[in-house]
Amino acid sequence: MDSLDRCEPAGRAWIAEAIRKVEADSNRSADTHLHVFPLPREWGIDLYLKDESVHPTGSLKHRLARSLFLYALSSGWITEGTTVIEASSGSTAVSEAYFARLLGLPFVAVMPRTTSPEKIALIEFQGGRCHFVDDGSQIYAEAARLAEHTGGHYLDQFTYAERATDWRANNNIAASIFDQLSLEPHPEPSWIVVSAGTGGTAATIGRYVRYRRHQTRLAVVDPEGSAFYDSWASGDTTLTAPGSRIEGIGRPRVEPSFLPSVIDRMYRVPDAASIACMRWTSEVTGRSVGASTGTNVWGALQVIEEMRERGEKGSVVTLICDGGERYAHTYLCDDWVAEQGMDPAPHLAELRAMLE
Repeated sequence: MDSLDRCEPAGRAWIAEAIRKVEADSNRSADTHLHVFPLPREWGIDLYLKDESVHPTGSLKHRLARSLFLYALSSGWITEGTTVIEASSGSTAVSEAYFARLLGLPFVAVMPRTTSPEKIALIEFQGGRCHFVDDGSQIYAEAARLAEHTGGHYLDQFTYAERATDWRANNNIAASIFDQLSLEPHPEPSWIVVSAGTGGTAATIGRYVRYRRHQTRLAVVDPEGSAFYDSWASGDTTLTAPGSRIEGIGRPRVEPSFLPSVIDRMYRVPDAASIACMRWTSEVTGRSVGASTGTNVWGALQVIEEMRERGEKGSVVTLICDGGERYAHTYLCDDWVAEQGMDPAPHLAELRAMLE
């Protein structure tokens, strides 16, 4: 009888210790807060913002990075000394660099040369190295090439985001939302509103509410220039688009992790409205938020307006994806916004009038 044994006790011991370190990081971090957004009481609708900016790396992507590392470690794809590679110029790369450093592994983020200095600095602060390409559409192929060249592992957030997170439980973001709402006036939200970058968060929430037999509906907001909305509306997953100006969300192609079947409603949000709502949300709540949060809140307000027109009461939940401090030279800079041909002023006036 032929036999081949590839068991490596030392390697398994390293993986076990690596998983312990990643889970210990989670154990040290309290759950993210669920803030009440100040809407008029007579509306009978409660809006909550789940603040993902308080994670150790400052964004919602901390959850994704943790899940991707645990998935790769458990699958045997990352072992001692593995170079970890990702195609990302944003918050995902910042969070992944954090976990790579936690495990003593080299990390390389493949990104367009036009990436903002703030994001590059954050990745390098966490111990990562930035590898630049001139054509942003080539980041996927270049990340795969680097992984093959170095013998490393390409995390590939756009493929594995929807499967790396345990959507049944395991303290995922959906379970956290429902736990935190349990003592609120409307503990089962009418709607949860999220934006899509990889699509992994939407997939997790959409699957969870079905699995737990909740009647909550899922709305996904998409910035202009992204392929997701048109693909969802038409059913054509081959569609492409120019790309999004709202960092962290919207994609020029339909990513493998985008799961249209769990989405009940989609909205396309103008970029100027996202920036206006980002600034207005900070005005109203006193919390600095990024532009993707502006997209989320704009979508949540559309949902709420439709609920009011139907005379419905209930609760709506959306996310603070990251803080506004990362965008001082872009979305918070009037000159930069004007150079992009955007005018958030009319949208900002509309939002301010809403609560007057």
